[in-house]
Amino acid sequence: MNLTAIGNSMDKKLTGFIFALSLIPLALHLYTNLFASYGIFRDELYYLSCASRPALGYVDQPPFSIYILAIIKLLIGDSLLAIRLLPALMHSATVFITGLIVKELNGGKLAAAYACIAMALAPIYLAMHTVYSMNIFDFLFWTLTYYLIIKIVKNSNPKLWMKLGVVLGLGLLNKIGILWLCAGLFLGLLLTPQRKELKTKWPWISAVIALMIFSPYIIWNITHDFAHLEFIRNASQYKYSGLSPVDFVVNQFLILNPGSAIIWLAGIYFFFFNKEGKNFKLAGIIYVISFLVLVLNGTSKAEYLAPAYSAMFAGGGVLLEQIDFRKYWKWLKYAVLIPLVISGIILIPIVLPILPVDKFIHYAESIGFGPSSSENKELAELPQFYADMFGWEDLAKTISGIYLSLPDEQRKNTVVYGRNYGEVAAVEYYSKKYPLPEAVSPHNSFYFWSLGKDDVTTVIVIGGVIEDHLNAGHSVDMKTTYTSKYIMPYENNLPIFVITDLFRTIDEIMETDRHYE
Repeated sequence: MNLTAIGNSMDKKLTGFIFALSLIPLALHLYTNLFASYGIFRDELYYLSCASRPALGYVDQPPFSIYILAIIKLLIGDSLLAIRLLPALMHSATVFITGLIVKELNGGKLAAAYACIAMALAPIYLAMHTVYSMNIFDFLFWTLTYYLIIKIVKNSNPKLWMKLGVVLGLGLLNKIGILWLCAGLFLGLLLTPQRKELKTKWPWISAVIALMIFSPYIIWNITHDFAHLEFIRNASQYKYSGLSPVDFVVNQFLILNPGSAIIWLAGIYFFFFNKEGKNFKLAGIIYVISFLVLVLNGTSKAEYLAPAYSAMFAGGGVLLEQIDFRKYWKWLKYAVLIPLVISGIILIPIVLPILPVDKFIHYAESIGFGPSSSENKELAELPQFYADMFGWEDLAKTISGIYLSLPDEQRKNTVVYGRNYGEVAAVEYYSKKYPLPEAVSPHNSFYFWSLGKDDVTTVIVIGGVIEDHLNAGHSVDMKTTYTSKYIMPYENNLPIFVITDLFRTIDEIMETDRHYE
């Protein structure tokens, strides 16, 4: 009997099983994108504007995800289907790598089922992979880091450290939340037997690789007055000021699916107290340090910790699989999957726009999920996540009508002014369909893009009251009121003004109104 051949066969079967599980989220997202969905999300419009202006960095994010989106635009366009294909694939890839972590921890099919189904059906992962954003890569880079760390613990070698440096560097170039992971990794190395690695050159080379990859964004911030730090400070102080550490902790159970709590809690136990799991305590320390950093921040959103759970699901799956129930109680191992799947299915319409909007509103009310927002904003019928998928084309069409009503000569020196990037990014996106002027805004990276327009004589302004605009021009004329169904209340019933005879330049207006948040 060839034991090696048998082992290889079993290994392939487990990998095939993990691959099959990874297709669950892919199928859900592709169905939604092809046959449901509501519209392009506010932030997606902004990312598309960023992708049209490749740079070393942006006010609210490093450039990695923007570079990838620019490539997507070049190859397959910027339709909703085009920009949401990669998020679907990234969710599937993250689930697959989570299954590979289970394999590295010597788990079998049941352990893989626990971990992969939990990752596939967790509301936060479904929601974040519904739209294009830096988060889809953030989940992948965290999961890849866990995978490499566990392999390093099992069998350290220079190639693994080099790969880890590349993953951490790209992760930082995508989202600086990876810094929490890096802090946990360093402390974990100090607090575990893996501290011996610090006596070699490889962890330090790995750190240098990561820093070199991340350096473009450091340079960008140095040359832009550390705009990203101001953005973070403002977001914590104003945008998320209503959040508390209690909210952060309680919401972990909701965003991950209440039915999965037994798995990730078992995962934490596995890495700190299980005889085999303690060998990989480094992964558990990364989670704990990340958790503490976010709790101590005081206004962290629960979703900020979401990337840290892939290894906890993997470890929890292995632990639950190892439990030795008596003969007649073995079914309990499989019963754990029942609440996981049922609660996951119930929550799918809350985070995936698969229902017609009127049916969603009724469904959400019937299961006790009223509209919600983490940004201290008034809500209407929809949660902010869905409301921000509505109304953008209506806004662009309304502004186009006003623009076309202006004399031909006047239109040449006209811009649209919006207070936030969603409004002006929508104008940019739909300028392919409707005649529209250039759009400017003092919000985030649009601030930099809006400077230097000295020839502007007319401004179409979205929102505000007439008194807000009298300090910009001699003539302020309200043209119409923009309304649209289902959108956020602060974006609805907006007066649209036309300002002429400017006595302030666009640069002066931008400098007065600039805000990063």
